[in-house]
Amino acid sequence: MISPRKIAGVCALFALVCAMAVPVRGAAAYITIDATTGHILAQNDSTQKRQVGSLTKIATAMVVLDWVAHQSGDLAQVATIPAAAFAGSSENNIGFQPGDTITLRDLLYAALVQSDNVAAYTLADYVGSRVESFARPEANARATPVDFFVQQMNALANHLGMERTRFLNPSGLDTRERPYSTAGDIARLTRYAMQRAGFRFYVSQKQREISFGRGPQRLRYLLRNTNQLLGSDNIDGVKTGSTARAGDCLVLSAAHPSDIAQQGTTTLVTPKRLIVVLLASPNRFEEGAQVLAQGWQLYDQWAAAGRPGDARDSIVAPNE
Repeated sequence: MISPRKIAGVCALFALVCAMAVPVRGAAAYITIDATTGHILAQNDSTQKRQVGSLTKIATAMVVLDWVAHQSGDLAQVATIPAAAFAGSSENNIGFQPGDTITLRDLLYAALVQSDNVAAYTLADYVGSRVESFARPEANARATPVDFFVQQMNALANHLGMERTRFLNPSGLDTRERPYSTAGDIARLTRYAMQRAGFRFYVSQKQREISFGRGPQRLRYLLRNTNQLLGSDNIDGVKTGSTARAGDCLVLSAAHPSDIAQQGTTTLVTPKRLIVVLLASPNRFEEGAQVLAQGWQLYDQWAAAGRPGDARDSIVAPNE
C-alpha cells in the first residue's frame, strides 16, 4: 500500500509540474531559480538569445571584485574618468566630467545602484589596464584596456557555463555588433554574484552618497536605486537594465527565513533564496512581483515533494 506521505509528495510534484507548464505572459523570456541549488522552478524561453542591457553590469562588477580579491587589492584605489567613457552614452545623470577622480568603491555603487554607464566604462578602463595579461606579447596590439576587460567578462561567462552569452562592452549599451545573453545565463551569473557578500551589499542599497574629485573640489552625489521593488516582499537586489533593443529587463533576489530541520543530533539549515530574471518585459516591476510570488509557491511545492530534480532542470556552475 502506498503511504499517505508518498501520495502527498506525488501530488505536490504533480502540482509543481502543472504550475511550471503555464508560462507567465509578458516578458519575452524569464526564469525563476532556487539560488542555493540552482534548481529551475519556472521558465519561458530562458535559453533564447537576447540583448540584456545593463544586466551586463553584474558581470562588470564581478570581474572587478574578483580582480581586487585576487590582487588582495583595495576598493579605495582611485581611478580617473577617461574622455572615452562618454562615447555612445547620452546619459550622464551624475554629472561626471573627464579627469574626475573617484574610488573603485564609489564607481561600483554608481554602476550597480544607479546603473551609470560612465562608471562601468571607467571600472573597465582602470582594471583592464592593470591586468598582467594585457601586457603580454600575444595580446592584440590594437586592443584597449576596455577590450581586454571585456575579454575577462567573457572568460567569466565561459567559466560559469554561460554558453549562450557574448559581452561586447562593460555597460550593456546597444552597439552595431549586438551582444547577447539569455535569462538562464543571467541567472547563472547572478547566482554566482550573490554568493559574494560585497556584491550583495552593493545591490541592496536604496540610496548611497558617493563623492568624486574635480581639481581641488570634492563633489557629492546621492545615488538612487533603479530597482523600484527593492525592499518590498523580501527583495534585497539585484539589477535593472533597459535599452531600445533589450527592452526593460530586471533581475530580482529575495530571501525567506531558512528551513530548519532536526535529524537526530544534527540540525539542517536550508537557505531559502530565489532569483528571478525577466528580459524584455512590458511592465517589469509589476510582472517581477508576480513572477516572484509564483516562484515562492512553486518553491514550497518543490520542497514539500522532497526537492526532486537533476542536472537537466538546474542551473549550476560546471565545477559544482
